[in-house]
Amino acid sequence: MTGIQRIGTDDPRMSKIVVHNGTVLISGQTDATADDVAGQSRNVLAKVDGLLEQAGTSKSHILSASIWLKDIERDFKDMNEVWNGWVDPENKPVRATVEARLARPQLLIEVQVTAAVPK
Repeated sequence: MTGIQRIGTDDPRMSKIVVHNGTVLISGQTDATADDVAGQSRNVLAKVDGLLEQAGTSKSHILSASIWLKDIERDFKDMNEVWNGWVDPENKPVRATVEARLARPQLLIEVQVTAAVPK
């Protein structure tokens, strides 16, 4: 496993961050403190910012994002408003958004990103 850096390994199931060959992968981020998708989206994206910073990169270097919504019909527009205010408009990643049954009933969104580490 030479060349693979794992950060945030306290969880027995996963690492929070894995860095390999200049690429950062973060685990899926959720939030159960806000009651609506806009609030959860803001909180989740703040977590993403923090994890990317820990790995030595930022949202300007995101390559791809995967987003899971509990109810895509109800929440897609509100999530997109938060996303559009957060994403770097000069460095937008590829993105996929799908509807999924999430791990806990109060979760409305989960976000996972892959980013490059700047040289």
